[in-house]
Parts: sequence; C-alpha cells; structure tokens
Amino acid sequence: QVQLVESGGGLVQAGGSLRLSCAASGRTFRYYSMGWFRQAPGKERDFVASISMSGRSLDYADSVKGRFTISRDNAKNTVYLQMNSLKPEDTAVYYCAARWGGSADSYGQNYDYWGQGTQVTVSS
Repeated sequence: QVQLVESGGGLVQAGGSLRLSCAASGRTFRYYSMGWFRQAPGKERDFVASISMSGRSLDYADSVKGRFTISRDNAKNTVYLQMNSLKPEDTAVYYCAARWGGSADSYGQNYDYWGQGTQVTVSS
C-alpha cells in the first residue's frame, strides 16, 4: 500500500507560479513511476505530467509543456510539479498517482494509487 498526500495548492493570479508536492508513504517509492492529473469542475480527469522511477523519462500534456516541470526526490519520497505562467484554464483539483514500475505513463487507468487532491485556482 502506498499513501499519497498532495500539498501546495492555492489561489494565484494568472502568470504566477505554484509548486505542488506529493509525499508518499512506505519504503518502495523508488519503484513507482508517478503522475500528476487534474480535474476541473464538470470535466473529466486529464493527464498533466508523469515521471519514471529513475526520473530520467518525463512526459507532459501539450497544454502544459514549457510551463510545468515534474521532478522527484526518491530520498524524500516526494514528487513535485512546478507550475509557471499559470492560466485560468489551469484551475482544477490536482491529483498525484503512483504506478508500480514502468516508465512515464499518461493513462490514468494504469495507476495503482491516488492522492486526495489539492485545489489550484488561477484568477484572471
């Protein structure tokens, strides 16, 4: 079992930045690839970014490329999402997810564990 706890969400003006963190329990974090997804009100959950176990393989949704950066610190059991140049359309609940093994993966159904989410609101 892996428990994931997101933090770092909040209210920010358009053009601003936020860094989300996702802390994982357990001693096997380094064996999980990790992903960030988001869900806006009335919309389906969308892929944002993912990172392989080693951190060498990354994947991003086209809508966030060049603005968001995913990273991980296996010593701290934490994955991060640095979000710059935020836009109102980035407003959503952001979830981190863990997948046993594998590489960076954009398909939510492949992930085994999910956090509770953190709200990000970008005002215009």
